[in-house]
Amino acid sequence: MSTEKAPTLPDAPADMDNSSIHSLDPRKQELLEARFLGAGSRFQPLNTSTSQPMTMLQDTSSNLSAGSLDRDEGSEGQIGTPDKCRTPSERKRKRKNAPDSGEMGSATKSGRAETNGKKINEYFKQNQSPSRNMIPASGAKSPSPQTLSHGYLAASPQSSSHSSSEVLSFPARPIYCCTKGVQTDMTVTHIRALESRSVSDIEQKDSRIDDLVRQNDEIRRQLTAQQKLLEKHKDNLQKCLEVNKSLLKEKSELVKKTTRQKCMENRLRLGQFVTQRQGAQFVENWVDGWAFTDLMKCQERIATEKEDIDRLRRILVKRKPPANINKNSKHDNFIKPGEKPLSIIEYYEQDEILKLRQASLKKEDADLQLELEKLERERNLHIRELKRIHNEDNSRFKEHPILAERYLLLSLLGKGGFSEVHKGFDLKEQRYVACKIHQLNKEWKEDKKANYIKHALREYNIHKSLNHPRIVRLYDVFEIDNNSFCTVLEYCEGNDLDFYLKQNKCIPEKEARSIICQTVSALRYLNEIKPPVIHYDLKPGNILLGSGSVSGEIKITDFGLSKIMDDEFYSPDIGMDLTSQGAGTYWYLPPECFVVGKTPPKISSKVDVWSVGVIFYQCLYGKKPFGHNLSQATILEENTILKATEVEFPSKPPVSSEAKSFIRKCLQYKKEFRPDVLNLGVDDYLKPASLKSKHNIDFIQSGMSGAGGNSQSQSSQSLQAPTLSLSQSPAFTFGEKFS
Repeated sequence: MSTEKAPTLPDAPADMDNSSIHSLDPRKQELLEARFLGAGSRFQPLNTSTSQPMTMLQDTSSNLSAGSLDRDEGSEGQIGTPDKCRTPSERKRKRKNAPDSGEMGSATKSGRAETNGKKINEYFKQNQSPSRNMIPASGAKSPSPQTLSHGYLAASPQSSSHSSSEVLSFPARPIYCCTKGVQTDMTVTHIRALESRSVSDIEQKDSRIDDLVRQNDEIRRQLTAQQKLLEKHKDNLQKCLEVNKSLLKEKSELVKKTTRQKCMENRLRLGQFVTQRQGAQFVENWVDGWAFTDLMKCQERIATEKEDIDRLRRILVKRKPPANINKNSKHDNFIKPGEKPLSIIEYYEQDEILKLRQASLKKEDADLQLELEKLERERNLHIRELKRIHNEDNSRFKEHPILAERYLLLSLLGKGGFSEVHKGFDLKEQRYVACKIHQLNKEWKEDKKANYIKHALREYNIHKSLNHPRIVRLYDVFEIDNNSFCTVLEYCEGNDLDFYLKQNKCIPEKEARSIICQTVSALRYLNEIKPPVIHYDLKPGNILLGSGSVSGEIKITDFGLSKIMDDEFYSPDIGMDLTSQGAGTYWYLPPECFVVGKTPPKISSKVDVWSVGVIFYQCLYGKKPFGHNLSQATILEENTILKATEVEFPSKPPVSSEAKSFIRKCLQYKKEFRPDVLNLGVDDYLKPASLKSKHNIDFIQSGMSGAGGNSQSQSSQSLQAPTLSLSQSPAFTFGEKFS
C-alpha cells in the first residue's frame, strides 16, 4: 500500500481561535473534509502531545489532491463534494445561509462572493501552529465541530504562485494506519439487546461475586471459630491426659499398696523366704506359715487317731466271743486272769463304732489333702508375687515413666532373662498395652550385644507383619537408650495357660478342645502367609487366656525362636536346617530336634504339630506325656524325648476315643507319619459337631447309593436306624462305626 505525504496546512489568522472552527456548520465541515482529503479517503486522528506536529492520513485511492482542486473566485462559497464534483464549470453549489455566532459571515444566495467576504484559505495562516491534539474518530462520517477543532486542521489548496509556501508539513516520524469497513446485519435493536444482555450478565456475575465473597467471609469466620474451638479442645484434651495420667498413677500406687499389704499377710499365713547362713554363705530358704503348720498338726492328729483305732481293733478282735461255746465242758478250779469276754452284741457294737471312726478320719484326711493342695497353689502364687514385687522394686522403671512421650508404665508383669514386661497405658490410643523392655548388659562385649539385637530385630520383623485374631499384635518398637529398647504388644487381661494348669491341674475335654482349635487356627495362618513361619516354641506359657478363663479366647505370643520357611532355605520335601539346636522347651519339642549328627536336623511345621499334641495331653490329664517332673538337663541327659516312641493314656480322667486318636496323630514318633499344620487343621476332631454329623451322613448316603435296585429298600431301612439313633442320642458319632 503506497502512502503520500499530506500537505502542510496553512496557518490560520492570528485573530482567529478555536471558537471560529467550532462555529462551523457540520455540513460545511463535511464538505471541507471531502475537499481536502478526497472522496474515498478514511482518516483517523491520533492523540499526540502538544509538542509534536499534527499528522493526517490520506487515502491514496482518491484521484483528487490538494493542488489539483481549483476553486473559482466567483464561487468561493461553493465547494464540490467528491461524488458530485466533476469540473468547476459544470456544476456549482450554492452556499446556504448558516447562522453564525462567530466572526464568519454568511455567503450570498447569488453565488458571487461579497466584497467583504473572506475566502476559506484566509482563515488558515502559515503562522498557526499545526500541533493540535487529535481525538480519534468514533466511526462517524463527519466529526463534530469540537472534534474538528481539536482533532485536525485542514487547509484549502492555493494557486501555483502560493504553492511553495503553503505546502502541508509532516512530522519527523509519520504514523500510518489502515482501516477497513465491514458490512453487518446488526440493527440498533440487536445492539441494545446485546447491551442489555451483557449488562444483565455483568449484574449476575457481580451478584455471584458478591455471594461468593460473602460465603468466603462466612467460611473464614467459621474457620476462625473452628480453629479457636480446636485449640480449646486441644487444651481440654491435654488437661484430660494430665488427669488420666494422675488417676492411672494413683490407681497403680493403690494397687501396689494393696498387693504388698496382702503379700505381708500371706507371709505369715503361707510362708516366706528367710535368709540363713550355711557355712560361709547366706542362702534364702523357704519357711512355711501358720496355715501349713496347722494343717500338718491336723494330719498328725488324724494319723494318731488312725493308730489308736487300729490298736482298738486288735484288742476287740482278741475279745471277740468264740463262735461255738461247749456247754458240756468241765470247769477246773484254776481261774485265768484277763478281761471278760464280750457278748456277740457288744462285740458288733464296738466294731461298728471303730469302723465309723475310721471312715470319718478317712474323709477328714481327704479334706485336709484337698486343703493342702489348695494351700500349695496359693503358696506358688505367693512365691510368684514375692518375686515380682522384688523385681519391681529393683527395676529402673518403677517410678511410672512415660516412654516415647506416649506409653505410661504402670506395673511390672514379669521378668525374664534379659527383658521385663510392664503393663502400660497408651496415652494416644487410650488403651492398655504390654511394654516388653529389652535390656543389654553393659558388661557384654560388642559381638554379644550385636547378636542379642539381631535376635530381637528378627523377632520384631516376624511379628510386625502378623495380623490374626489369635495372635498377639505388635504395635510399636522404639529405642530407650544405647543399651535398651522396647516393643509394645497387645495387652491380655488374663494369665497364660501354664498358670491356669498350675491352679486347676487339668481342663475338661470340651474346653481343652476349644483351646486347641484356636491354637491350630493361628498355626494355619502362620503357614498360609508368604513366607510361612514355624513358631517352634509353642507351650502353655505362650498361650494367653484373654479373659483368664479357658472358655474364652486365646492368643499365642513369643516369636523369639520362630523360623521363616523361605524358598532359599526351605524345601517342602525335607524341610529346613535347625540352626538353633538346644534352644526351646524340651518337653514340647519333637524327637527330630534332639538328633545329633554331622548335619543339622531338618524341621518343618510338624514341630508345632508335636507341641499341640503335648499341650492337649497336658490339658486333659494334668501332666506332660514325656519327661513329667524332670528337668530339662535330665531330659537331655537321659534322651527322654528320643525314647518317646509311644504315648500312654491314664485311665482317669475319662477321655473320648476321638481325642486320644487326635493326640496319637500329633505325637507320631516319625515325622513322615505325622501330619503338618495344614492337614491337622482339617481334622474331623476339630470340626464342629454339626459339620461332622453332616459329613458322616453324606458319607453313608454315598456308600449306599452303589447298591442294586433290589437292595435299595434295605439300605434305606438300614439308613433310617442310625438317623433315629442320631436324633435320640446327640453324642452318637458315625466315626466310631466307620473308623
